[in-house]
Amino acid sequence: MKKKLVIFMPSVEDGGVEKNFFIISNYLSIRINEISLITAENNLSNKIKNIKIIYPKSNFWRNKARFRKYFICIFLLIKIILKDRNVLIFTFQANLYAILISKLFGIKVISRSNSSPSGWSKNFIKKYIYKFVLKLADEIIVNSIEFKNEIRKKFFIKPIHIYNPLNKDQILDLSKKKVRAIYTKKILKIISVGRLVDQKDQITILKAINKIKNLINLKLILIGKGKNKEKIIDYINKKNLSRIVKIFYTSNPYPYIKQSRIFILSSKFEGLPNVLLESQTLKKLIISSNCPTGPKEILCGGKGGLLFEVGNYNELSKKIMFCVNINNNRKCIDMIKTSYNALYRFDYDKNLLKYYSIIQKHS
Repeated sequence: MKKKLVIFMPSVEDGGVEKNFFIISNYLSIRINEISLITAENNLSNKIKNIKIIYPKSNFWRNKARFRKYFICIFLLIKIILKDRNVLIFTFQANLYAILISKLFGIKVISRSNSSPSGWSKNFIKKYIYKFVLKLADEIIVNSIEFKNEIRKKFFIKPIHIYNPLNKDQILDLSKKKVRAIYTKKILKIISVGRLVDQKDQITILKAINKIKNLINLKLILIGKGKNKEKIIDYINKKNLSRIVKIFYTSNPYPYIKQSRIFILSSKFEGLPNVLLESQTLKKLIISSNCPTGPKEILCGGKGGLLFEVGNYNELSKKIMFCVNINNNRKCIDMIKTSYNALYRFDYDKNLLKYYSIIQKHS
């Protein structure tokens, strides 16, 4: 008898992890009859189709810190396992907890890791725990080759690499939505999209902009929300950047990316940043930190975009100035073409089929 699939995703926010979670879950729901989702959210019925959503009935767990959501969802996971042992767990988040609980009850578990070990393996104790727990999983899936190599090197585990499935048609359609123009004509249009948290390091972009603000006529758009919003606004005000920097949030950033000339990613670490793939789809010139993991791989080793050292705002400012120099126009155009032509690696159906095949293998 085929195992029933249970997806574990306690906290659904706004980011690349969530985008892939929705895409993969909805794809699997078309091909697998019985799927349940364990989450702390109660507002996903319009985004998830043909999946039974299991969530806490009490409002106490809404809008709480991730740890609280993990706690209640672990309880729900145990409850599901005790009710029916013929299940396969597919975890997108809180992977260590989900793996430990699953193996404690002798249940098969597939884990999809979302961000480079560089972001969470510096603490020796944590690294040892991860090394022990990850080996218990029946399958570990990562989303870039560089990520796969890091896991193998640090934890002596052989994960499976599946690129993020990219829905180019959807991105192009969403980019056509009419929004208010945010740039004047004769200005360098720069944009960055991402959660306002330490990992994304938007302060490095602001430092670079502050360094060149008197050299070129530019405007920077920061799209995102998060705990660092006030910190970022304080820096903008302190450096008198409010005239050239605008910060806001929207669930559809694509029309704004379409209006821009340069997309900047300044992350300290990633897994495989979706936002770069989306910017490539819209044929934008990309400048990205050379963080682990993903950007260098996405940008074809630097042939499809410019890379700078993590946190190095001086280098970033030089990369921006490189893009402004009219003598570099041909190089910039060639990078955009190279970047766009390499998107075949993230084929929507091909990569989703790989997920389905792994689920079938362990069912």
